[in-house]
Amino acid sequence: MNYLSAPYIPQPHDRTNPDTWDALYLDGAIPVDPVAKAHMIRDLKNWTRSYLLLPIKIFANVMLAIILIVKRLLPFQFSNYWIMHRSAAWFLNNFVSPEACYLIVRHIGLGSNIVNFLIDNSPNPAIPKSTLYPCKVADLADNAFLEHDLILYNFVLDYHQAQRENPNWLAEVQARGLIYDSIQPVSVEIDFSRRHWWQMLDLESAIELFKVFYSLWLTCDEFERAVLSLEFDENFGCYISMLTDDYRWNHAIANRNPLAPETPFGAARRLLLHGIITEHLHRYLELSRSATELAAGSTPSN
Repeated sequence: MNYLSAPYIPQPHDRTNPDTWDALYLDGAIPVDPVAKAHMIRDLKNWTRSYLLLPIKIFANVMLAIILIVKRLLPFQFSNYWIMHRSAAWFLNNFVSPEACYLIVRHIGLGSNIVNFLIDNSPNPAIPKSTLYPCKVADLADNAFLEHDLILYNFVLDYHQAQRENPNWLAEVQARGLIYDSIQPVSVEIDFSRRHWWQMLDLESAIELFKVFYSLWLTCDEFERAVLSLEFDENFGCYISMLTDDYRWNHAIANRNPLAPETPFGAARRLLLHGIITEHLHRYLELSRSATELAAGSTPSN
């Protein structure tokens, strides 16, 4: 079966025993791309999430504590982006389910779309845009995770400098109308037909183990910066709401309060939430673009 084209097919509704996953998939209160949501549901149903996630989480947090303590006590810091990214790509290709790999690769492209949308509608459209659009797991080996974090931080610093230099920018952008050119489908190439029995880990279990890779091969400050980046979800939600003048959906953002950051031990869970929030935010912008095109009398792209 081609899981990329096949939709999620709910079971017949049994009113005496309703299916949890069907209810999650069919509920549209928080809009998400339907193909991505189908992969999310299949990932949640993965047996490793029920049986391996808890021991993996315990193991990963013990390893994380040892690594952080040792690295803080060392008189020097070390990092190796080459080993980190290639080890992560190898790990994903060999031990992680295709559904989880699809969601990870897709997430980075969605992040670039959102950053580029904000730049198109910013006080300074000349801010450097993101060109980070991996299509397959092998593309992640080229420092994609580190670059993803750097793009976010550099954007935030450039964006607020531009706001200070152009105090009337928001009224000008809203008078002109929002530009949605960056909100386009992202290409993801995952071979769902190549599924060995050892490619089994669900997304959250994989992230728990991946954070150990991350902490080992980044300096302590770099790892802290990567973990703190997850707290910017609320900020990005506010950036979008400021442009659209629509704050009705911000309650769906679960990662909040960047001035009170969480410890790195919960980073995997927050990264999972970050992925869901990014999917929701991108879908919100897709629907906003379609509504704008309909209002203008054109054929919507989605």
